[in-house]
Amino acid sequence: MIQWTKQLPVRFAWRKIAVSSVGVLTLMTVLVLAIYEITKTEVMVETNGELLSVYTHASTVGEVLDEQNIEIGEHDLIKPATDTVIDDTMTIIYKNAQEVYVHLDEKEDTVFTTSETVGELMDELDIEVGQYDDVKPSVEEPIVEGLNIHYESAFQVTLFSDGEEETLWTTSTTVADFLEKESITLEELDRVEPSEDERLVKETDINVIRVEKVTDVVEEAVDFATVTENDSSLEKGSEKVKQQGQQGKVEKHYEVVFENGEEVSRELVKENVVEESEDRIVAVGTQQPPETVSRGSNSSSNSESSSSESSSSNEWKTFTATAYTANCNGCSGVTSTGIDLNANPDANVIAVDPNVIPLGSRVEVKGHGTYIAGDTGGAIQGNKIDIFIPNRDQVRAFGRRTVELRVLD
Repeated sequence: MIQWTKQLPVRFAWRKIAVSSVGVLTLMTVLVLAIYEITKTEVMVETNGELLSVYTHASTVGEVLDEQNIEIGEHDLIKPATDTVIDDTMTIIYKNAQEVYVHLDEKEDTVFTTSETVGELMDELDIEVGQYDDVKPSVEEPIVEGLNIHYESAFQVTLFSDGEEETLWTTSTTVADFLEKESITLEELDRVEPSEDERLVKETDINVIRVEKVTDVVEEAVDFATVTENDSSLEKGSEKVKQQGQQGKVEKHYEVVFENGEEVSRELVKENVVEESEDRIVAVGTQQPPETVSRGSNSSSNSESSSSESSSSNEWKTFTATAYTANCNGCSGVTSTGIDLNANPDANVIAVDPNVIPLGSRVEVKGHGTYIAGDTGGAIQGNKIDIFIPNRDQVRAFGRRTVELRVLD
């Protein structure tokens, strides 16, 4: 019993030592952990706009991002660089790049960007967006993954429309698109140069031509014709007017085309007779004069016969006359004998029926002058002539009239 009581204190001593050792180890662990935490460096990490406070033993920016399980892409933004040494005043900025599609005029590119807005991306691409340039979506639109951005640079064109000239900025690709954007409407007959489907380029002149068709009704006088009748009661060589001629009236309907207010063409589409003309009737004597016998009658008779043939070839005859210009519908401006009327607007030329008046003949039209029979015409048959007059208004005023004509040579 005495021995047992002596050994008891020894066991308690070992227990005290064991408990003390555990306590020391625990204390040391706590101290180590405390020292580990205390020695961490505090840095600020901004991730896609979100700011975090991070305590780390990492030595570089890249290691900090690895600790935050941030996978760095090729086009991502990191400031400062991943190999930068950590210090306790540092703010690390990380922004992952977005993939967007940029359509520049007629080209398309895939772009990875960390820009916040479309406008910032334009700056990043060194594109200066002008006042009249077209950007869709707008420059204020935020960048998101897969965004399609369309940019068209504006250029100047000159517009001539409704009597005004304007220099305008546009991003239109065709003339039709430009007219629509400028709220310019073409009526049924209007046209535009270049045509509506033409592609627009810089420094293009766009001409809007307003076309109008109207009907112009003109009343014109119609000259009367002179008709001769043989009269056996009158001596041969004498004439007598049996009926005075009277002019008629005709109403002509012209289709007139105006372009931008100026007449460009006039076409006769209808003709109505308002009042018929009355022919002038002239009686021509056919009664032979009594024959006379005198000395030397044979010689005298031959002389009179020769004189009669000469005067017959140059006698005055009645013709219906009209007028024409070198620029009439279907006209080439060159006569059938080769006279260029455009180059010779002062030429005295008439169109004739070659069966009546030989081509190349010199003729006199009473009251009008001397002409060369230098042209023909499908409607010029028989005793009809067409007088060349260079002025269109004078041609219209000439109308149709009866004239006296004789062949000179």
